[in-house]
Amino acid sequence: AEAAGRQAVTVHIGIGINTGECCVGNLGSDQCFNYSVLGDDVNLASRLEGQSKVYRMDIVIGPTTAEAVQDLAVLELDLIRVKGKTKPTRIYGLLGDDTLKASDGLPTLEAAHRQMLAAYRARQWDEARRWLEECLRFDTPTTRLRVLYAVYRQRIDAYQANPPGEEWDGVFVA
Repeated sequence: AEAAGRQAVTVHIGIGINTGECCVGNLGSDQCFNYSVLGDDVNLASRLEGQSKVYRMDIVIGPTTAEAVQDLAVLELDLIRVKGKTKPTRIYGLLGDDTLKASDGLPTLEAAHRQMLAAYRARQWDEARRWLEECLRFDTPTTRLRVLYAVYRQRIDAYQANPPGEEWDGVFVA
Protein backbone atom coordinates (compact mmCIF):
# COMPACT_ATOMS: atom_id res chain seq x y z
CA ALA A 1 0.00 0.00 0.00
CA GLU A 2 2.77 2.44 0.91
CA ALA A 3 4.57 1.69 -2.36
CA ALA A 4 1.52 2.85 -4.28
CA GLY A 5 1.54 6.16 -2.40
CA ARG A 6 -1.11 5.12 0.09
CA GLN A 7 -0.59 4.92 3.80
CA ALA A 8 -0.94 1.54 5.56
CA VAL A 9 -3.89 1.21 7.92
CA THR A 10 -3.69 -0.86 11.08
CA VAL A 11 -6.71 -3.11 11.57
CA HIS A 12 -7.47 -4.68 14.95
CA ILE A 13 -9.75 -7.68 15.20
CA GLY A 14 -11.32 -9.27 18.25
CA ILE A 15 -11.18 -12.97 19.00
CA GLY A 16 -12.93 -14.79 21.84
CA ILE A 17 -11.64 -18.21 22.84
CA ASN A 18 -13.14 -20.54 25.40
CA THR A 19 -12.53 -24.18 26.18
CA GLY A 20 -15.26 -26.67 27.04
CA GLU A 21 -17.84 -29.13 25.84
CA CYS A 22 -20.11 -28.35 22.94
CA CYS A 23 -22.33 -29.96 20.35
CA VAL A 24 -20.98 -29.69 16.80
CA GLY A 25 -22.49 -30.89 13.58
CA ASN A 26 -25.34 -30.73 11.14
CA LEU A 27 -28.36 -29.62 13.14
CA GLY A 28 -31.95 -28.98 12.17
CA SER A 29 -34.56 -30.56 9.97
CA ASP A 30 -35.24 -30.99 6.26
CA GLN A 31 -36.63 -27.45 6.11
CA CYS A 32 -33.82 -25.76 8.05
CA PHE A 33 -30.49 -27.57 8.06
CA ASN A 34 -27.30 -25.98 9.32
CA TYR A 35 -23.80 -26.96 10.42
CA SER A 36 -23.48 -25.32 13.82
CA VAL A 37 -21.92 -25.31 17.28
CA LEU A 38 -24.04 -25.16 20.44
CA GLY A 39 -23.42 -25.05 24.17
CA ASP A 40 -22.72 -22.81 27.16
CA ASP A 41 -18.99 -22.76 26.44
CA VAL A 42 -19.66 -21.71 22.83
CA ASN A 43 -21.93 -18.92 24.05
CA LEU A 44 -19.20 -17.71 26.42
CA ALA A 45 -16.67 -17.68 23.56
CA SER A 46 -19.06 -15.49 21.60
CA ARG A 47 -19.47 -13.13 24.57
CA LEU A 48 -15.68 -12.99 24.97
CA GLU A 49 -15.31 -11.91 21.36
CA GLY A 50 -17.71 -9.07 22.09
CA GLN A 51 -15.67 -8.07 25.14
CA SER A 52 -12.56 -7.66 22.98
CA LYS A 53 -14.09 -4.34 21.91
CA VAL A 54 -14.76 -3.25 25.51
CA TYR A 55 -11.23 -4.02 26.76
CA ARG A 56 -9.57 -3.31 23.39
CA MET A 57 -7.73 -6.62 23.47
CA ASP A 58 -7.15 -8.62 20.31
CA ILE A 59 -7.71 -11.97 22.05
CA VAL A 60 -9.94 -12.48 25.10
CA ILE A 61 -10.01 -15.94 26.67
CA GLY A 62 -12.09 -17.72 29.27
CA PRO A 63 -10.83 -19.20 32.54
CA THR A 64 -10.47 -22.78 31.31
CA THR A 65 -8.46 -21.62 28.31
CA ALA A 66 -6.27 -19.44 30.56
CA GLU A 67 -5.44 -22.52 32.64
CA ALA A 68 -4.54 -24.45 29.49
CA VAL A 69 -2.10 -21.83 28.13
CA GLN A 70 0.07 -21.20 31.18
CA ASP A 71 3.13 -21.00 28.93
CA LEU A 72 1.74 -17.82 27.32
CA ALA A 73 1.54 -14.27 28.70
CA VAL A 74 -2.02 -13.90 30.03
CA LEU A 75 -3.47 -11.15 32.20
CA GLU A 76 -6.81 -11.15 34.04
CA LEU A 77 -9.00 -8.48 32.46
CA ASP A 78 -12.02 -8.46 34.70
CA LEU A 79 -14.73 -10.34 36.50
CA ILE A 80 -17.84 -10.06 34.33
CA ARG A 81 -21.42 -11.25 34.34
CA VAL A 82 -22.47 -12.16 30.80
CA LYS A 83 -26.01 -12.19 29.45
CA GLY A 84 -27.92 -15.28 30.50
CA LYS A 85 -25.67 -16.06 33.49
CA THR A 86 -25.94 -15.12 37.15
CA LYS A 87 -22.47 -16.25 38.21
CA PRO A 88 -19.58 -13.95 37.23
CA THR A 89 -16.74 -15.22 35.03
CA ARG A 90 -13.07 -14.21 35.14
CA ILE A 91 -11.88 -13.20 31.70
CA TYR A 92 -8.32 -12.87 30.49
CA GLY A 93 -6.40 -11.12 27.76
CA LEU A 94 -3.70 -12.88 25.78
CA LEU A 95 -0.77 -10.45 25.78
CA GLY A 96 1.85 -12.51 24.02
CA ASP A 97 3.72 -15.71 23.46
CA ASP A 98 6.20 -17.68 25.58
CA THR A 99 8.92 -15.07 24.95
CA LEU A 100 6.85 -12.38 26.68
CA LYS A 101 5.90 -14.88 29.40
CA ALA A 102 9.61 -15.46 30.12
CA SER A 103 10.48 -11.74 30.14
CA ASP A 104 11.85 -10.21 33.32
CA GLY A 105 9.15 -7.55 33.59
CA LEU A 106 6.06 -9.75 33.32
CA PRO A 107 5.95 -10.89 36.99
CA THR A 108 6.16 -7.24 38.11
CA LEU A 109 3.34 -6.27 35.73
CA GLU A 110 1.20 -9.19 36.89
CA ALA A 111 1.69 -8.24 40.55
CA ALA A 112 0.90 -4.55 39.94
CA HIS A 113 -2.14 -5.52 37.86
CA ARG A 114 -3.47 -7.80 40.62
CA GLN A 115 -3.04 -4.92 43.10
CA MET A 116 -4.89 -2.55 40.74
CA LEU A 117 -7.80 -4.97 40.36
CA ALA A 118 -7.96 -5.61 44.13
CA ALA A 119 -8.03 -1.87 44.90
CA TYR A 120 -10.64 -1.28 42.17
CA ARG A 121 -12.91 -4.03 43.51
CA ALA A 122 -12.44 -2.68 47.06
CA ARG A 123 -13.51 0.82 45.88
CA GLN A 124 -10.10 2.25 46.75
CA TRP A 125 -10.06 4.51 43.72
CA ASP A 126 -6.86 6.49 44.45
CA GLU A 127 -4.95 3.29 45.22
CA ALA A 128 -6.30 1.65 42.04
CA ARG A 129 -5.17 4.68 40.02
CA ARG A 130 -1.66 4.52 41.55
CA TRP A 131 -1.32 0.84 40.62
CA LEU A 132 -2.72 1.57 37.17
CA GLU A 133 0.07 4.10 36.58
CA GLU A 134 2.61 1.47 37.69
CA CYS A 135 1.12 -1.01 35.20
CA LEU A 136 1.45 1.51 32.38
CA ARG A 137 5.24 1.35 32.71
CA PHE A 138 4.99 -1.98 30.90
CA ASP A 139 3.04 -0.67 27.91
CA THR A 140 4.52 -1.53 24.51
CA PRO A 141 3.16 -1.30 20.98
CA THR A 142 2.68 -5.08 21.12
CA THR A 143 0.83 -5.34 24.44
CA ARG A 144 -1.13 -2.09 23.96
CA LEU A 145 -1.75 -1.93 27.72
CA ARG A 146 -2.49 1.80 27.49
CA VAL A 147 -5.84 1.05 25.86
CA LEU A 148 -6.80 -1.51 28.51
CA TYR A 149 -5.87 0.86 31.32
CA ALA A 150 -7.73 3.72 29.65
CA VAL A 151 -10.88 1.62 30.18
CA TYR A 152 -10.09 1.23 33.88
CA ARG A 153 -9.10 4.89 34.27
CA GLN A 154 -12.47 5.90 32.82
CA ARG A 155 -14.33 3.56 35.18
CA ILE A 156 -12.35 4.71 38.22
CA ASP A 157 -13.00 8.36 37.38
CA ALA A 158 -16.72 7.67 36.91
CA TYR A 159 -17.02 5.67 40.14
CA GLN A 160 -15.07 8.25 42.11
CA ALA A 161 -17.38 11.02 40.86
CA ASN A 162 -20.53 8.88 41.33
CA PRO A 163 -19.82 6.01 43.73
CA PRO A 164 -21.60 2.75 42.90
CA GLY A 165 -24.39 1.58 45.18
CA GLU A 166 -23.94 -0.88 48.02
CA GLU A 167 -25.02 -3.73 45.73
CA TRP A 168 -21.95 -3.22 43.49
CA ASP A 169 -19.68 -6.22 43.88
CA GLY A 170 -16.88 -5.20 41.51
CA VAL A 171 -18.37 -7.29 38.72
CA PHE A 172 -18.78 -5.70 35.30
CA VAL A 173 -22.14 -6.54 33.72
CA ALA A 174 -21.58 -7.31 30.06
